[in-house]
Amino acid sequence: MSQNSQNTNTNSGTNSNTNTNSSTSSNSDTNKNTDTNTNSSTTEQQDSKQDTEQSTEQNSKQDTKEEQKEQEQDQQENENQNQNENSEKSRQNTDQNAKKNTDQNSNKKEKKKENQENQENQENQENQENQGKKQSDQEGQSDQEKQETQQDLPLTGDLAIDEETLRAVFTDCSDVIFHSFETAGFTSALCVYCVGLCDTERLERQVLTPVQEIGMEAAQVPLSSVKTVETSKEAAEAILEGEALLLLEGSNVATTYPLYKAANRSTEEPLAESTVRGARDGFTESLAMNLSLVRKRLKTPALKFRTRTVGESSNTSIALAYVEGIIDASLVTEVEQRLDRLRVRDILESQYIEEDIIDQRFSPFPQMIATERPDVVASNLMEGRFAILVDGTPFTLVAPVTLFSMLQSPEDYYQYVFMSVFLRWLRYVFYVLSLLLPSAYVAITTYHQEMIPTVLLLSIARAREEIPFPALVEALIMEIAFEALREAGVRLPKQVGSAVSIVGALIIGQAATTAGIVSAPMIIIVAITGIASFMIPRYSASISTRLLRFPIMILAGTLGLIGVMLGIILIVIHLSSLRSFGAPYLSPVAPTNAKGLKDLWWRPAPWNKPR
Repeated sequence: MSQNSQNTNTNSGTNSNTNTNSSTSSNSDTNKNTDTNTNSSTTEQQDSKQDTEQSTEQNSKQDTKEEQKEQEQDQQENENQNQNENSEKSRQNTDQNAKKNTDQNSNKKEKKKENQENQENQENQENQENQGKKQSDQEGQSDQEKQETQQDLPLTGDLAIDEETLRAVFTDCSDVIFHSFETAGFTSALCVYCVGLCDTERLERQVLTPVQEIGMEAAQVPLSSVKTVETSKEAAEAILEGEALLLLEGSNVATTYPLYKAANRSTEEPLAESTVRGARDGFTESLAMNLSLVRKRLKTPALKFRTRTVGESSNTSIALAYVEGIIDASLVTEVEQRLDRLRVRDILESQYIEEDIIDQRFSPFPQMIATERPDVVASNLMEGRFAILVDGTPFTLVAPVTLFSMLQSPEDYYQYVFMSVFLRWLRYVFYVLSLLLPSAYVAITTYHQEMIPTVLLLSIARAREEIPFPALVEALIMEIAFEALREAGVRLPKQVGSAVSIVGALIIGQAATTAGIVSAPMIIIVAITGIASFMIPRYSASISTRLLRFPIMILAGTLGLIGVMLGIILIVIHLSSLRSFGAPYLSPVAPTNAKGLKDLWWRPAPWNKPR
């Protein structure tokens, strides 16, 4: 019984163990199942979330597209509405404008109807005036065209036609005389000449009377000077030169007789270039006379004259003079090229040519010498320069030049050597004083009083004690007054001009010091400056110092001696770059030429002059 009970206990124990094992296994299985279920549920949830997200994204995209479409549709509708509104407004505006235009047109029509009569009267008057102007313009144009065409027409041999052609060329020229007559052989002839240019007494005595009494062969004129012309243009040029033109019936060639009227003015001493020792003759307004004066001093076949006519209206004769073998051939060709490029309508003085052929037109320094003395021209020609002589003016142009040649006088070779050297150095010193003395005084008295000796400084201070202006203003007042007196002395008559300038300077200077406007030292400075400018041999060279004096004074009054040095540096830079027909303006100093320096510091013998 006990064993059975034990077995039953053991069995029950085993059963309980098995039950527990089974329960544990079942629990583990259930746990596994729950885990798998939970995992599957989480994956399903994730998938559902992704699907929902994708669907929401698609829905949002579709919504945005729909919104964009709706916005575009709204914009199109707004645009259409705006277009419709604009079209309506434009229609309204056009209607209003049409109404306004109709109203304005009606008003205009009424006004036109009211003013029609007055306008018609005015138009009639204007038409009459315009017709008169057109007729006059047409006549003027036709006259010009006739003159242009008829000046190039050849002579026909029909005396009536040729006379009509020449009369058309010289329309309204009362000084051109047409004289018709018959020769001794009963041939119709026509003589044309210009009164004042042609010598009528010689014409009557040497041409007209012999031709009328004897025949053409009896004309008492040298045959070497008689010329023939074949066109009306050549005939007109010959008449305006002072020649007498003779036309014969049946001859298509006219004969010209050089019966020039003698020059009214004889050779005199130039007033602007007076000399103590030297020639007293000077150039005149006649080109032929001036050429003869130069030829008289240089009797050599190497002296060449090349004449030409320049000026579209004036037809002025000029001559290029040079000495062959001394002058550089390239310089001659350069001058001729510049003369060929001249496009000047009229030439009344040599300055017209000078201003157009120089290297730098806007430089204050002269690049050509203008002289009235034949000896100066001859001397420069022998030094390798050229000269341009112009008909109608006594001033001859000489080039190339340098700054130091402007400060040399022709009298340097007419006097004793030591006196010439002394005067040449004196000119150099006073040339610098004429440029820098007022500016140096202004700079020192304004900024650098320590440079003045004490006694002199005290006297200057006493003199300027009651002066209300600074030194710069004081200098400008005196310099301008001096320039005005100088110009007045030049423009006044010769008998009065010098006396007025001297007396005026004395009176104005004394009155200015008495009134306390200008100090006495300033008057002394301005007087020394004026005397220094008078010592420059060339008037054109003194003009440059007179012009440059004012800007240097302004620099001195604002910057002191630094401003003076700045002005000097700028002038030297400009002079270093300046050329006169290719020649350096500071030669022979820069670039240095040893042979030329001998003529700069010393006066060599005439046979050793540099070329």
